[in-house]
Amino acid sequence: MILAPSILAADKADLPGAFKLAKRIGAKYLHIDIMDGKFVPNTTWDESLMDIVNPNTDLVKDVHIMVEKPWEWGSRFAKKGADIVTFHLEAVEDFRQGLETIAAIEKDGAEAGISIKPNTAVEEVFPYLPLVKLVLVMSVEPGKGGQKFIPESLEKIKTLRHHIDANGYNCLIEVDGGINGETGKMCLEAGADILVAGSYLYGHEDIKERAKALLGK
Repeated sequence: MILAPSILAADKADLPGAFKLAKRIGAKYLHIDIMDGKFVPNTTWDESLMDIVNPNTDLVKDVHIMVEKPWEWGSRFAKKGADIVTFHLEAVEDFRQGLETIAAIEKDGAEAGISIKPNTAVEEVFPYLPLVKLVLVMSVEPGKGGQKFIPESLEKIKTLRHHIDANGYNCLIEVDGGINGETGKMCLEAGADILVAGSYLYGHEDIKERAKALLGK
């Protein structure tokens, strides 16, 4: 299991400290949520954030772009050193535009992932599974942290796990939203590979114990 702490919930005044803490608790990925205020209501960072990230961590830089025109944003983050750039299926008009977004991300050196919102049918992402590093199941509405886990997400994870395994795809399943010790375990049992957690981890004195719970230790 891969743990990916979300810096959206970290202390913005000490991001390098948040990166180092993520590594100390056993994380392999650092989850970076990017919002443009258009695709989702909130706004976070632009690609200049990577100037802080790159020199301060060797964790996998897992960038989730919740934006319009993801081919432009994806390319910019790839050029700035992101390892994975995950865009939303709902942000592209059709499969052709999705392929163009993947190509833009890969051209500039990152691997591509694709994400779906809670109301998007999981089958819509099937054509992308042989082409991407990971598929991100949003188990809350994207745009802000601290929301409650949507239980129906578990069926999506199970369906994805079956389809990926049945076809021999090399695609990881990531889950983001409302992840805690209980929901994280349910996601892993359903077939998830990567758990994103923000408010469950950051800001708590027992963060190491919380991380162990997610890691199944």
